[in-house]
Amino acid sequence: MSDIFKLLRVHQYIKNLFIFTPLLFSFSFSNSENNFNTLLAFLLFSLLASSVYIFNDLMDIKEDQAHPKKRYRPLASGNISTQTAKVLIFLLALFALSVSLILNINLFIVLVSYFILNILYSLKLKHISILDIFVIATGFVLRLFAGWAVTGIELSMWIILMTFLLAIFLALAKRRDDVLLSRRSQKIRKNIDGYNLEFVNSAMVLMASVVIVSYIQYTISAEVISRLGSHYLYLTSFFVILGILRYMQITFVEQDSGSPTKVVMKDMFMKLTIIFWLISFFIIVKFI
Repeated sequence: MSDIFKLLRVHQYIKNLFIFTPLLFSFSFSNSENNFNTLLAFLLFSLLASSVYIFNDLMDIKEDQAHPKKRYRPLASGNISTQTAKVLIFLLALFALSVSLILNINLFIVLVSYFILNILYSLKLKHISILDIFVIATGFVLRLFAGWAVTGIELSMWIILMTFLLAIFLALAKRRDDVLLSRRSQKIRKNIDGYNLEFVNSAMVLMASVVIVSYIQYTISAEVISRLGSHYLYLTSFFVILGILRYMQITFVEQDSGSPTKVVMKDMFMKLTIIFWLISFFIIVKFI
């Protein structure tokens, strides 16, 4: 059973919390129907994402077997058969897409788009440098639209841009880890020739800068000030800057950026920064 959970990559479901973004940034928690539908969209997206992860692992068995960490994955290690993996892909995708079609046609369109995009990513697009990280970032934006689909809450253009840029930043950090591994041993990704440390480091600094600017633009936009009724949301940008700098420290100083999800879950500094950001956002909207 533990191998099944590893194959599903349940720990990666934290990414799907972006589906709650429309509720979070609009403070529309009083509508129980929206809350339930968003939770259901989160579960369906997670199941579909698991089917994509399994498909990607099927495509990457040989590369994963040469990777110092990924060789212990259920398929690469041989703990789960490829036939079992194929059955799981079919069942998970069928269930998620069928229920989403019944629940909301817009959600169904978002999930189908995510599924097709990631199948193409696993087959070909992940081997094309730069395009690979754009596909990953698009997946995060689709999570935002999944939240919009079931709530009808419009998303600020700054939130969409910030999410896309932040996802590129995190994807670059993963590629940086691959570059470091390729220096120590053999090349583990076909597209790694499209990256080197100088390019990845520069691109990460650029993305970090525009993420911060996008967030600040969001907090001071007239639309957001009018909707949330506060001129002081820009103060929460302090925690955003703190979180970005901490992640860069983990990447550049501690050389540990292979899994953004595990970094966020394991690093106490990052967890506290996110918690204080959420608290400050709530206090400013509700009381200031």
